[in-house]
Amino acid sequence: MNNDELSLALDMLEKEKGISKKAIIEAIELSLQAACKNHFGSSDNVRVSMNPDTAQFSLLADKTVVEEVTDPNTQISLDDARAMDASYGLGDIVQVPIDSRSFSRIAAQNAKGVIVQKIREEERKILYEEYYSMAKQVVSGVVEKDTGRALIVNLGKVDGYLSESEQIKGEKILPNQRIKVYVVEVKDNPKGPKVMLSRTHPELVRRLFFDEVSELREGIVEIKAISREAGSRTKMAVLSHDEDVDAVGACVGLNGSRVNAIVEELRGEKIDIINYDENPAYLIENALSPAKVIAVIADQDSRDALVIVPDNQLSLAIGKEGQNARLAAKLTNYKIDIKSESQAQEQGIFDEMGIDYHGEAESYDEGEYPEEASEETEEE
Repeated sequence: MNNDELSLALDMLEKEKGISKKAIIEAIELSLQAACKNHFGSSDNVRVSMNPDTAQFSLLADKTVVEEVTDPNTQISLDDARAMDASYGLGDIVQVPIDSRSFSRIAAQNAKGVIVQKIREEERKILYEEYYSMAKQVVSGVVEKDTGRALIVNLGKVDGYLSESEQIKGEKILPNQRIKVYVVEVKDNPKGPKVMLSRTHPELVRRLFFDEVSELREGIVEIKAISREAGSRTKMAVLSHDEDVDAVGACVGLNGSRVNAIVEELRGEKIDIINYDENPAYLIENALSPAKVIAVIADQDSRDALVIVPDNQLSLAIGKEGQNARLAAKLTNYKIDIKSESQAQEQGIFDEMGIDYHGEAESYDEGEYPEEASEETEEE
Protein backbone atom coordinates (compact mmCIF):
# COMPACT_ATOMS: atom_id res chain seq x y z
CA MET A 1 0.00 0.00 0.00
CA ASN A 2 1.48 3.35 -1.05
CA ASN A 3 1.09 6.59 0.88
CA ASP A 4 -1.89 7.77 -1.17
CA GLU A 5 -3.76 4.52 -0.58
CA LEU A 6 -2.95 4.63 3.12
CA SER A 7 -4.18 8.23 3.39
CA LEU A 8 -7.42 7.26 1.60
CA ALA A 9 -7.88 4.29 3.97
CA LEU A 10 -7.46 6.56 6.99
CA ASP A 11 -10.04 8.98 5.59
CA MET A 12 -12.51 6.11 5.07
CA LEU A 13 -12.03 4.84 8.62
CA GLU A 14 -12.72 8.32 9.96
CA LYS A 15 -15.82 8.76 7.79
CA GLU A 16 -17.39 5.31 8.10
CA LYS A 17 -16.50 4.33 11.65
CA GLY A 18 -15.92 7.70 13.25
CA ILE A 19 -12.35 6.81 14.21
CA SER A 20 -10.19 9.91 14.04
CA LYS A 21 -7.21 9.93 11.69
CA LYS A 22 -5.10 11.17 14.60
CA ALA A 23 -5.89 8.04 16.65
CA ILE A 24 -4.96 5.73 13.77
CA ILE A 25 -1.74 7.61 13.11
CA GLU A 26 -0.84 7.24 16.78
CA ALA A 27 -1.55 3.51 16.45
CA ILE A 28 0.70 3.22 13.38
CA GLU A 29 3.47 5.08 15.16
CA LEU A 30 3.12 2.77 18.17
CA SER A 31 3.12 -0.29 15.90
CA LEU A 32 6.32 0.81 14.19
CA GLN A 33 7.88 1.47 17.58
CA ALA A 34 6.84 -2.02 18.67
CA ALA A 35 8.20 -3.54 15.45
CA CYS A 36 11.56 -1.85 16.06
CA LYS A 37 11.68 -3.19 19.59
CA ASN A 38 10.79 -6.66 18.37
CA HIS A 39 13.34 -6.56 15.55
CA PHE A 40 16.24 -4.80 17.27
CA GLY A 41 15.56 -5.74 20.88
CA SER A 42 15.05 -2.11 21.91
CA SER A 43 13.39 1.00 20.54
CA ASP A 44 14.63 3.58 23.04
CA ASN A 45 16.65 5.39 20.40
CA VAL A 46 13.99 5.18 17.65
CA ARG A 47 11.89 8.11 16.52
CA VAL A 48 8.68 7.54 14.58
CA SER A 49 6.64 10.30 12.98
CA MET A 50 3.88 10.42 10.37
CA ASN A 51 2.53 13.27 8.28
CA PRO A 52 -1.28 13.32 8.79
CA ASP A 53 -1.88 14.92 5.37
CA THR A 54 0.29 12.69 3.19
CA ALA A 55 0.40 9.56 5.42
CA GLN A 56 4.17 9.50 4.81
CA PHE A 57 6.10 8.25 7.81
CA SER A 58 9.72 8.47 8.85
CA LEU A 59 11.52 5.93 10.96
CA LEU A 60 14.85 7.16 12.37
CA ALA A 61 17.33 5.71 14.83
CA ASP A 62 19.57 7.99 16.90
CA LYS A 63 23.09 6.53 16.71
CA THR A 64 26.29 7.73 18.35
CA VAL A 65 29.39 8.20 16.17
CA VAL A 66 32.23 5.94 17.43
CA GLU A 67 35.63 4.71 16.28
CA GLU A 68 34.67 1.06 16.59
CA VAL A 69 31.05 -0.14 16.50
CA THR A 70 30.16 -2.64 19.26
CA ASP A 71 26.38 -2.18 19.06
CA PRO A 72 25.11 -1.54 15.51
CA ASN A 73 21.63 -0.69 16.82
CA THR A 74 22.84 2.35 18.75
CA GLN A 75 26.23 3.16 17.16
CA ILE A 76 27.60 4.20 13.78
CA SER A 77 31.21 4.29 12.61
CA LEU A 78 32.87 7.61 11.89
CA ASP A 79 33.36 6.64 8.24
CA ASP A 80 29.68 5.76 7.76
CA ALA A 81 28.60 8.94 9.53
CA ARG A 82 30.83 11.12 7.36
CA ALA A 83 29.50 9.34 4.28
CA MET A 84 26.17 10.87 5.23
CA ASP A 85 27.58 14.25 6.23
CA ALA A 86 31.26 15.16 6.32
CA SER A 87 30.74 17.46 9.31
CA TYR A 88 30.04 14.62 11.76
CA GLY A 89 32.65 13.88 14.44
CA LEU A 90 33.12 11.37 17.25
CA GLY A 91 30.41 11.53 19.89
CA ASP A 92 27.88 13.19 17.57
CA ILE A 93 24.32 11.82 17.27
CA VAL A 94 23.31 10.80 13.78
CA GLN A 95 19.71 10.13 12.74
CA VAL A 96 19.86 7.04 10.58
CA PRO A 97 16.81 6.02 8.48
CA ILE A 98 15.41 2.56 9.20
CA ASP A 99 14.02 0.47 6.36
CA SER A 100 10.82 -1.08 7.72
CA ARG A 101 11.00 -3.69 4.95
CA SER A 102 13.91 -5.20 6.83
CA PHE A 103 11.65 -6.15 9.75
CA SER A 104 11.07 -9.81 10.34
CA ARG A 105 7.70 -11.38 9.53
CA ILE A 106 6.95 -11.71 13.26
CA ALA A 107 7.75 -8.05 13.86
CA ALA A 108 5.47 -7.05 11.00
CA GLN A 109 2.64 -9.22 12.34
CA ASN A 110 3.03 -7.73 15.80
CA ALA A 111 2.89 -4.25 14.31
CA LYS A 112 -0.31 -5.14 12.46
CA GLY A 113 -1.75 -6.50 15.69
CA VAL A 114 -1.09 -3.20 17.48
CA ILE A 115 -2.96 -1.28 14.76
CA VAL A 116 -5.93 -3.69 14.79
CA GLN A 117 -6.13 -3.52 18.58
CA LYS A 118 -6.07 0.27 18.53
CA ILE A 119 -8.86 0.37 15.93
CA ARG A 120 -10.98 -1.95 18.07
CA GLU A 121 -10.33 0.13 21.18
CA GLU A 122 -11.38 3.28 19.34
CA GLU A 123 -14.52 1.58 17.99
CA ARG A 124 -15.42 0.39 21.50
CA LYS A 125 -14.79 3.87 22.92
CA ILE A 126 -16.99 5.51 20.28
CA LEU A 127 -19.80 3.00 20.84
CA TYR A 128 -19.60 3.40 24.61
CA GLU A 129 -19.82 7.20 24.38
CA GLU A 130 -22.74 6.95 21.95
CA TYR A 131 -24.77 4.57 24.09
CA TYR A 132 -23.71 6.06 27.42
CA SER A 133 -25.62 9.19 26.39
CA MET A 134 -28.75 7.00 26.14
CA ALA A 135 -28.65 6.04 29.83
CA LYS A 136 -31.86 6.95 31.68
CA GLN A 137 -33.69 7.22 28.36
CA VAL A 138 -36.26 5.08 26.56
CA VAL A 139 -35.09 3.36 23.39
CA SER A 140 -36.68 1.01 20.90
CA GLY A 141 -35.18 -2.32 19.93
CA VAL A 142 -35.92 -5.68 18.33
CA VAL A 143 -35.79 -8.85 20.41
CA GLU A 144 -33.21 -11.22 18.95
CA LYS A 145 -33.35 -14.18 21.29
CA ASP A 146 -34.19 -15.46 24.74
CA THR A 147 -31.22 -16.96 26.58
CA GLY A 148 -33.39 -18.09 29.47
CA ARG A 149 -31.77 -15.59 31.83
CA ALA A 150 -32.27 -12.52 29.65
CA LEU A 151 -33.72 -11.25 26.41
CA ILE A 152 -31.13 -10.00 23.93
CA VAL A 153 -32.43 -6.82 22.30
CA ASN A 154 -30.86 -5.40 19.16
CA LEU A 155 -30.45 -1.65 19.68
CA GLY A 156 -28.69 -1.00 16.39
CA LYS A 157 -24.91 -1.16 16.81
CA VAL A 158 -24.98 -3.05 20.12
CA ASP A 159 -27.19 -5.52 21.95
CA GLY A 160 -29.04 -4.69 25.14
CA TYR A 161 -29.75 -7.11 28.00
CA LEU A 162 -33.25 -7.34 29.47
CA SER A 163 -32.79 -9.63 32.46
CA GLU A 164 -35.62 -11.75 33.78
CA SER A 165 -35.95 -9.54 36.88
CA GLU A 166 -36.46 -6.47 34.66
CA GLN A 167 -39.17 -8.10 32.56
CA ILE A 168 -42.86 -7.57 33.31
CA LYS A 169 -44.24 -10.68 34.94
CA GLY A 170 -46.55 -12.52 32.59
CA GLU A 171 -45.62 -10.44 29.54
CA LYS A 172 -44.89 -12.57 26.49
CA ILE A 173 -42.19 -11.10 24.28
CA LEU A 174 -41.29 -13.02 21.15
CA PRO A 175 -38.21 -12.93 18.88
CA ASN A 176 -38.35 -10.22 16.18
CA GLN A 177 -40.80 -8.23 18.30
CA ARG A 178 -40.05 -4.50 18.64
CA ILE A 179 -40.33 -3.17 22.19
CA LYS A 180 -39.58 0.02 24.09
CA VAL A 181 -37.22 -0.30 27.04
CA TYR A 182 -35.65 1.94 29.66
CA VAL A 183 -31.84 2.10 29.65
CA VAL A 184 -30.89 1.56 33.29
CA GLU A 185 -27.12 1.56 32.86
CA VAL A 186 -24.40 1.37 30.22
CA LYS A 187 -21.31 -0.52 31.35
CA ASP A 188 -17.91 -0.25 29.71
CA ASN A 189 -16.74 -3.71 28.68
CA PRO A 190 -13.66 -5.00 26.78
CA LYS A 191 -16.01 -6.55 24.21
CA GLY A 192 -18.04 -3.37 23.83
CA PRO A 193 -20.64 -1.46 25.86
CA LYS A 194 -23.04 -3.59 27.88
CA VAL A 195 -26.46 -1.94 27.92
CA MET A 196 -28.74 -2.97 30.79
CA LEU A 197 -32.46 -2.57 30.05
CA SER A 198 -35.72 -2.60 31.98
CA ARG A 199 -39.44 -2.91 31.31
CA THR A 200 -40.36 -2.63 35.00
CA HIS A 201 -38.62 0.62 35.99
CA PRO A 202 -41.00 3.48 36.99
CA GLU A 203 -38.94 5.84 34.84
CA LEU A 204 -40.09 3.90 31.76
CA VAL A 205 -43.58 5.24 32.38
CA ARG A 206 -42.28 8.77 32.91
CA ARG A 207 -40.30 8.72 29.65
CA LEU A 208 -43.18 7.24 27.68
CA PHE A 209 -45.39 10.11 28.84
CA PHE A 210 -42.67 12.62 27.90
CA ASP A 211 -42.65 11.23 24.38
CA GLU A 212 -46.44 11.35 24.17
CA VAL A 213 -47.35 14.59 25.98
CA SER A 214 -46.05 17.87 24.53
CA GLU A 215 -46.98 19.80 27.70
CA LEU A 216 -44.47 17.68 29.64
CA ARG A 217 -41.68 18.33 27.15
CA GLU A 218 -42.45 22.07 27.24
CA GLY A 219 -42.41 22.17 31.05
CA ILE A 220 -46.04 23.28 31.33
CA VAL A 221 -46.95 20.07 33.15
CA GLU A 222 -44.63 18.25 35.56
CA ILE A 223 -44.66 14.66 36.79
CA LYS A 224 -44.03 14.98 40.52
CA ALA A 225 -44.08 11.32 41.56
CA ILE A 226 -44.64 7.82 40.20
CA SER A 227 -45.29 4.52 41.95
CA ARG A 228 -45.51 1.36 39.92
CA GLU A 229 -46.14 -2.34 40.15
CA ALA A 230 -45.12 -3.31 36.66
CA GLY A 231 -47.66 -5.16 34.56
CA SER A 232 -50.48 -4.38 36.95
CA ARG A 233 -50.89 -0.73 37.96
CA THR A 234 -49.14 2.64 38.06
CA LYS A 235 -50.07 5.80 39.95
CA MET A 236 -48.70 9.12 38.75
CA ALA A 237 -49.04 12.56 40.36
CA VAL A 238 -48.90 15.54 38.00
CA LEU A 239 -48.81 19.32 38.46
CA SER A 240 -49.65 22.11 36.02
CA HIS A 241 -47.57 25.30 35.97
CA ASP A 242 -50.24 27.03 33.88
CA GLU A 243 -53.64 27.67 35.44
CA ASP A 244 -55.23 27.33 32.01
CA VAL A 245 -53.86 23.80 31.52
CA ASP A 246 -55.38 20.78 33.25
CA ALA A 247 -52.42 18.52 34.14
CA VAL A 248 -54.46 15.31 34.32
CA GLY A 249 -56.34 16.13 31.13
CA ALA A 250 -53.12 16.85 29.25
CA CYS A 251 -51.71 13.45 30.19
CA VAL A 252 -54.94 11.59 29.47
CA GLY A 253 -55.41 13.26 26.07
CA LEU A 254 -58.50 13.66 23.93
CA ASN A 255 -60.73 10.63 24.49
CA GLY A 256 -57.86 9.04 26.40
CA SER A 257 -55.64 8.93 23.30
CA ARG A 258 -52.37 9.72 25.07
CA VAL A 259 -52.69 7.48 28.08
CA ASN A 260 -54.13 4.65 25.97
CA ALA A 261 -51.04 4.66 23.75
CA ILE A 262 -48.90 4.08 26.83
CA VAL A 263 -51.27 1.46 28.27
CA GLU A 264 -51.02 -0.38 24.95
CA GLU A 265 -47.20 -0.25 25.01
CA LEU A 266 -47.28 -1.65 28.57
CA ARG A 267 -49.66 -4.44 27.49
CA GLY A 268 -52.72 -3.23 29.40
CA GLU A 269 -51.11 -1.97 32.61
CA LYS A 270 -53.61 0.31 34.40
CA ILE A 271 -52.49 3.91 34.95
CA ASP A 272 -54.06 6.25 37.52
CA ILE A 273 -53.20 9.92 36.96
CA ILE A 274 -53.92 12.25 39.87
CA ASN A 275 -53.39 15.92 40.69
CA TYR A 276 -50.37 16.66 42.85
CA ASP A 277 -50.91 18.85 45.93
CA GLU A 278 -48.36 20.38 48.31
CA ASN A 279 -50.76 19.64 51.16
CA PRO A 280 -50.01 16.00 52.05
CA ALA A 281 -53.58 15.37 53.21
CA TYR A 282 -55.03 16.34 49.84
CA LEU A 283 -52.27 14.46 48.04
CA ILE A 284 -52.99 11.28 50.01
CA GLU A 285 -56.70 11.67 49.33
CA ASN A 286 -56.02 11.98 45.60
CA ALA A 287 -53.59 9.07 45.69
CA LEU A 288 -56.23 6.72 47.10
CA SER A 289 -58.47 7.40 44.12
CA PRO A 290 -60.86 5.97 42.97
CA ALA A 291 -61.90 5.49 46.61
CA LYS A 292 -63.79 8.32 48.34
CA VAL A 293 -62.23 9.70 51.52
CA ILE A 294 -63.90 11.21 54.61
CA ALA A 295 -60.81 12.55 56.36
CA VAL A 296 -57.01 12.46 56.28
CA ILE A 297 -54.82 13.26 59.27
CA ALA A 298 -51.20 13.53 58.14
CA ASP A 299 -48.12 14.05 60.34
CA GLN A 300 -45.35 15.55 58.21
CA ASP A 301 -42.66 14.85 60.83
CA SER A 302 -43.27 11.12 61.25
CA ARG A 303 -44.61 10.68 57.69
CA ASP A 304 -47.61 8.85 59.16
CA ALA A 305 -51.15 9.33 57.90
CA LEU A 306 -54.53 8.16 59.12
CA VAL A 307 -57.23 7.93 56.46
CA ILE A 308 -60.92 7.43 57.20
CA VAL A 309 -63.17 6.24 54.40
CA PRO A 310 -66.89 5.35 54.16
CA ASP A 311 -67.63 1.75 55.09
CA ASN A 312 -68.50 0.84 51.51
CA GLN A 313 -65.19 2.31 50.25
CA LEU A 314 -62.81 0.44 52.56
CA SER A 315 -62.05 -2.47 50.23
CA LEU A 316 -61.71 -0.07 47.27
CA ALA A 317 -59.30 2.15 49.20
CA ILE A 318 -57.16 -0.82 50.20
CA GLY A 319 -57.40 -2.44 46.80
CA LYS A 320 -56.90 -6.03 45.72
CA GLU A 321 -54.21 -7.56 47.93
CA GLY A 322 -53.59 -4.07 49.33
CA GLN A 323 -52.33 -2.71 46.01
CA ASN A 324 -54.18 0.63 45.95
CA ALA A 325 -53.02 1.57 49.45
CA ARG A 326 -49.52 0.28 48.79
CA LEU A 327 -49.11 2.35 45.62
CA ALA A 328 -50.55 5.41 47.37
CA ALA A 329 -47.98 4.99 50.15
CA LYS A 330 -45.14 4.79 47.62
CA LEU A 331 -46.46 7.76 45.69
CA THR A 332 -46.83 10.06 48.71
CA ASN A 333 -43.94 8.67 50.80
CA TYR A 334 -46.32 8.32 53.76
CA LYS A 335 -47.12 5.33 55.93
CA ILE A 336 -50.89 5.07 55.47
CA ASP A 337 -53.33 3.56 57.97
CA ILE A 338 -56.83 3.17 56.52
CA LYS A 339 -59.92 2.84 58.73
CA SER A 340 -63.57 2.63 57.87
CA GLU A 341 -66.06 5.22 59.14
CA SER A 342 -67.52 2.69 61.58
CA GLN A 343 -64.12 1.76 62.96
CA ALA A 344 -63.23 5.41 63.46
CA GLN A 345 -66.49 6.05 65.34
CA GLU A 346 -66.14 2.91 67.47
CA GLN A 347 -62.58 3.82 68.45
CA GLY A 348 -63.52 7.42 69.17
CA ILE A 349 -61.05 8.76 66.62
CA PHE A 350 -63.31 11.61 65.50
CA ASP A 351 -63.70 12.82 69.12
CA GLU A 352 -60.03 12.23 69.95
CA MET A 353 -58.92 14.33 67.02
CA GLY A 354 -61.49 17.02 67.69
CA ILE A 355 -63.28 16.36 64.42
CA ASP A 356 -66.92 17.34 64.44
CA TYR A 357 -68.00 14.75 61.90
CA HIS A 358 -71.60 14.61 60.68
CA GLY A 359 -71.16 12.47 57.59
CA GLU A 360 -69.44 15.01 55.31
CA ALA A 361 -66.00 14.37 53.83
CA GLU A 362 -63.18 16.55 55.14
CA SER A 363 -59.37 16.57 54.97
CA TYR A 364 -56.98 17.47 57.75
CA ASP A 365 -53.24 17.93 58.11
CA GLU A 366 -52.52 18.02 61.82
CA GLY A 367 -51.36 16.08 64.83
CA GLU A 368 -50.65 12.39 65.20
CA TYR A 369 -53.06 9.51 65.31
CA PRO A 370 -53.61 6.39 67.45
CA GLU A 371 -51.20 3.50 67.02
CA GLU A 372 -53.96 0.92 66.49
CA ALA A 373 -54.39 0.01 62.85
CA SER A 374 -56.96 -2.05 61.04
CA GLU A 375 -55.33 -1.89 57.58
CA GLU A 376 -51.81 -0.51 57.28
CA THR A 377 -49.52 -0.02 54.31
CA GLU A 378 -45.95 1.14 54.59
CA GLU A 379 -43.86 2.57 51.79
CA GLU A 380 -41.41 -0.02 50.57
